[in-house]
Amino acid sequence: MYAFKYQRAKSLTSASAAIANNADAKLLAGGQSLIAAMKLRLAHPTELVDLAPIKELYGIKAGKGTVTVGAMTRHAEVASSADVKKAIPALAVLAEAIGDRQVRNMGTLGGSIANNDPAADYPAGLVGLGATVTTNKRKIAADDFFRGMYETALESGEIITAVAFPVPKRAAYMKFKNPASRFALVGVFVADTGSGVRVAVTGAGPAVFRVADMEQALSAKFAPESIAGIKVPEVGLNADLHAKADYRAHLVTVMAKRAVEEAMR
Repeated sequence: MYAFKYQRAKSLTSASAAIANNADAKLLAGGQSLIAAMKLRLAHPTELVDLAPIKELYGIKAGKGTVTVGAMTRHAEVASSADVKKAIPALAVLAEAIGDRQVRNMGTLGGSIANNDPAADYPAGLVGLGATVTTNKRKIAADDFFRGMYETALESGEIITAVAFPVPKRAAYMKFKNPASRFALVGVFVADTGSGVRVAVTGAGPAVFRVADMEQALSAKFAPESIAGIKVPEVGLNADLHAKADYRAHLVTVMAKRAVEEAMR
């Protein structure tokens, strides 16, 4: 690990100024990805700005038709929240499936989506539910937030403050996980919003993506057999030592069918 400066942010304004004035500064939200990268010398921020003291970034609020989760809320809190379990149980299931106990107790929603690991779980939840990301400057639809591998729509000095999740009619998340890391080789979030169906896939490609053919078929009839014959093209999908592109393409359909089955229970 290289030497760096560390400061605890006193406010959103001061944190925003710190990262805007120093291109090599990084926000510290949970540190489950950043600190590991720094230890391996894959990341070399000259300064860390810790968001932990900013109380307004914490908490879960259930409103009419929406559940809002603060950016510094831990995965474990989302997984155990009575409000989340009641309104969007699939989101609680997703959070419970992230990493191991240490990761869930330290990692945060905001840190996860800002990092935008291509195998992370939360991007599928956000896009699958049609969530809205709120920052200190604006609101960004989940469909527009995730740009590519480790790339988001966040601009200089912009900090995620919360995510608003619309409550669906029914939803489920299923993933085929790496047995060591529990990252998704393929994860599929299916949500029936009442006015249509959204199908979001993580782990299979460089960034989360939707499957329009499945959404159309499930909107006509919400049943696993509706998408049994739909195959996702393997072109452009991830291929590594864990799984080839054609296997990941196959898993998308398998996980999507399982998610639909779970949502129907």
